[in-house]
Amino acid sequence: MIFAHWHGHELGIIHLVKPFRIATMTSTSKDGNLVDFVVRKLGGATSRGSSTRGSVQALKGLVRICNSGGYNASMAVDGPKGPIYKVKPGVFALSRLSQFPIVPLGLASSRSKIFERSWNKALLPWPFSKVVVVFGRVVPPMEKGNEYKVKNLSEELEQRIWQSCEQASNSI
Repeated sequence: MIFAHWHGHELGIIHLVKPFRIATMTSTSKDGNLVDFVVRKLGGATSRGSSTRGSVQALKGLVRICNSGGYNASMAVDGPKGPIYKVKPGVFALSRLSQFPIVPLGLASSRSKIFERSWNKALLPWPFSKVVVVFGRVVPPMEKGNEYKVKNLSEELEQRIWQSCEQASNSI
């Protein structure tokens, strides 16, 4: 499976790494080093690359990790630099290459800090707050040759993530 979520929700879903055997892509920056360290400590795996160099290799590496290592993938679909809440085509490339379905994730927290000045409006749940994650309606694996459908699928996935976020919020 590919868990699709907003970039700003990464801190709220980090607890899913171990139970769902999550692998993800992370940058080669210092921030990426921290993400790599945390994900590996929690039993996950990473494939490293950046949006300007190595993104294709990182994507192929993630496919390799998932297909051979028994991991599920997690992808911030509006990352790494935005625009915020707009699904980029990378998740569909990952689905096509891995033949994994896409599971939209919605997140809500009873108490959290939202970093308003960050491009992704990162959400940090406070300790002991209630965090709800909702798994949305699955998008089937992307078929080879259906790349022309990416624009429509992007809009559909955005809607499904928002629906999941709304369900999570209503459960708080």
